[in-house]
Amino acid sequence: MTEVLTPIAFIDLGAQRRRLGSKIDNAIMSVINSGTFIMGPEVKAFERQLASFGQAKFALSCANGTEAIVLPLMAWGIKPRDAVFCPSFTFAATAEVVPWLGATPVFVDIDPDTYNMDPAHLEATILQTIAEGKLVPKVIIAVDLFGQAANYPAIAEIARKYNLKLIADSAQGFGCTINGEHPIKWADVTTTSFFPAKPLGCYGDGGAMLTNDETLYDLMDSLRVHGKAVKSDLAGKNFEHDPKYLNVRIGMNSRLDTVQAAILIEKLAIFAEEIELRNQVAARYNDGLADLVCVPKVIQGGLSTWAQYTIEVSDRDGLAAFAKLRGIPTAVYYPIPIHKQNVYSGYPKGPGGLPVSESKASKVISLPMHPYLDIATQKIVIETVRQYVLGNDR
Repeated sequence: MTEVLTPIAFIDLGAQRRRLGSKIDNAIMSVINSGTFIMGPEVKAFERQLASFGQAKFALSCANGTEAIVLPLMAWGIKPRDAVFCPSFTFAATAEVVPWLGATPVFVDIDPDTYNMDPAHLEATILQTIAEGKLVPKVIIAVDLFGQAANYPAIAEIARKYNLKLIADSAQGFGCTINGEHPIKWADVTTTSFFPAKPLGCYGDGGAMLTNDETLYDLMDSLRVHGKAVKSDLAGKNFEHDPKYLNVRIGMNSRLDTVQAAILIEKLAIFAEEIELRNQVAARYNDGLADLVCVPKVIQGGLSTWAQYTIEVSDRDGLAAFAKLRGIPTAVYYPIPIHKQNVYSGYPKGPGGLPVSESKASKVISLPMHPYLDIATQKIVIETVRQYVLGNDR
């Protein structure tokens, strides 16, 4: 009978918690003792630090990563008959926000190596949309899946060619770069999520947007707080009261809690080191598995944050069951691409459909990944995968 090992963490949030220890405790208690639970000074401090880290002029926090995507769409006035191009091999939130505004998500296939939006299929999909004449192309949402940047140089060139806005949905990939440049170099706005399991996660829900466009920043700031008046709205006006009581547009309530901002300040301080550690873990996986399975491929010049380490195997359910018996957790992300789910199945797809997305959805499986995965534990994971694959290939 196979020996069952002590369970291994898929994402070990406890290891980071132990490392930061009293720093997190003190940050939380500082907010509690101050009583500034909403929009306290830690929120602004975190936004400044986040902008600096992400190479952007401005950063604006919000309640979660989903609303981070819809806020720029609202600021741009996206409306019915507008087309927003996005991948289908990702979490539903990327496409979900588009119908909120009455607009139409148009699904684009992915590159087979990186799992990110395929620029060639993107352009073909834009051209198909223009030719059909039913929708007006307006926005591209590229996703930094599993932690690595989409092909922004190519995607941004297409966006400029067709006069489209570009969102870098970096919910999984915040901190990723191409030749040292963050996605905001190419995108109009970068969005991210601080869901606890993300590489930069808080202790609840949270999100943010980064941009170099001050006008866009002001609009999103207004929209995240009930359409409050911002500096540009007050120019030439004599309104002496709190601007949140002068509501100049239809907005929402999407604020990051001060406690979460305080936690994120401490986490951001070690984030660069954690990205480096994640890359060391990924390199060990590559060394141990590349001869047997399809391991992740990073775009040329790219640095991934490795939100997940995802491989491809022919019988991923069998591998998952085999690993589980040995105390090793795995995860299958996006087993049903968005366009194949009933509620989204009526929305347009690019020419030829999305065969790569559909194929990858049946093969991918993710292994334990976090900055504190030690060599001995990782060796057990690698040996388990190798044992299964070699046994099934006989």
